[in-house]
Amino acid sequence: MTFSLPDIELSEELIRKFDTLGPRYTSYPTADRFNTAFTEQSYHTYLDQRAANNSNPPLSIYVHLPFCESLCYFCACNKIITKDHERSVEYLRYLDKEMALVAARLGSDRKTVQLHLGGGTPTFFNSDELRQLMTMLRSHFDFAPDAEVGVEIDPRTVKDGTLSMLAELGFNRNSFGVQDFDPAVQQAVNRIQPLEMVEKAVAESRQAKFQSINADLIYGLPKQTLESFSRTLDSLIRVAPDRIALYNYAHLPSRFKAQRQIVESDLPSAEARLQIFLMSMRRLLDAGYVYIGLDHFSKPDDELNKARLNKSLHRNFQGYTTRAECDLIGFGVSAISKVGSSYSQSVRTINAYYQRLDEDRLPTEKGFELSPDDLLRRQIIMTLMCSAPVEIESINRAYGIDFNVYFEREVSQLKQYQDAGLITIDATAIRVTAKGRLFVRASGMVFDKYLSQPTTSTYSKLI
Repeated sequence: MTFSLPDIELSEELIRKFDTLGPRYTSYPTADRFNTAFTEQSYHTYLDQRAANNSNPPLSIYVHLPFCESLCYFCACNKIITKDHERSVEYLRYLDKEMALVAARLGSDRKTVQLHLGGGTPTFFNSDELRQLMTMLRSHFDFAPDAEVGVEIDPRTVKDGTLSMLAELGFNRNSFGVQDFDPAVQQAVNRIQPLEMVEKAVAESRQAKFQSINADLIYGLPKQTLESFSRTLDSLIRVAPDRIALYNYAHLPSRFKAQRQIVESDLPSAEARLQIFLMSMRRLLDAGYVYIGLDHFSKPDDELNKARLNKSLHRNFQGYTTRAECDLIGFGVSAISKVGSSYSQSVRTINAYYQRLDEDRLPTEKGFELSPDDLLRRQIIMTLMCSAPVEIESINRAYGIDFNVYFEREVSQLKQYQDAGLITIDATAIRVTAKGRLFVRASGMVFDKYLSQPTTSTYSKLI
């Protein structure tokens, strides 16, 4: 069967042929390649190098707020389930200490163009605590007037005045975890949130003048059917968020303890998941959303689509973003940073996080120093992930290579994707076609030299 979508034509046969397992490339090398040879001192070195540099990229800041009141069975995030809200007070104190340690090494150049609060549930923190957090951040970092300031929100935590309070603090983008509106699915994943709750939160976001509102959906959850998910899409399309992320649920109970609460026999089959995905894509495109890449859709006038069109789209640990070439500073347990040609990740447990900071040490647990070859491959993979052309002569000049000689093996491997109409290759560029945008992870994987090495990670299906 062939499916015709706006500027995309694909067949089930094509999907089945190329729908393999692979990384999502929020970084390259991917986080499963981070190692403990990268230490706190390594991170110090890269922070110090940035401080000594006269021309630095601006900063993007991520703050991990790990607390949740209840456990969602599908969740694979690093979270702490508790109803004790006093714990947030202590956590803020340690965040402030970590920020002070990092800011001291960064020197005076701390221009910040992007902030994202993730979790966990950032709105586990009450209004006064979020005000305190923003005061801390603004005391340590210099936010640009047009900075993107975003927050993930559990609709169940939204009270009267929550959205207006966040807007008052400077937040101009938010993201609601919707997942599915079907009551049976919500019961199966232990996340009960009626449609009316989300409708109200989105309406209040608009009243508070948020510039972009995102909603997350997950397909492949227990009790889902083609018909039930179509009803969820009916409801969400009426709510009309600016962006929609349509994630494929990865059931990995051996890695994520919460997922052991899910009854595996309730999960839709691989065939049903495929049909749900194809139906969802058709419905969203028919409703006027634009396909950005991977699992992201936006309205045509959203900044994400504008960035796609003008080739400034970028990808980092928060997914697709409009702010390219930032150094990323992560704060909190398990947070990841990208400074210069390095990645670093903090310890994953809160006790270890507190202990390191009590010792006046940054909580770095592991990381990665990128070689010139890593940087080259990262540029190519991230360009492909954003469906932008890989300009061969530009790569040759920037890295002093002959692309076709350096990547002789990779270019040969790309032939199968060219033959399938997913990419085109000529003397000037590698270009992703309209239908190839669904398979950018596959073409990116061709340039990933680490895939041949063992890993403890289990990657998700491409679709």
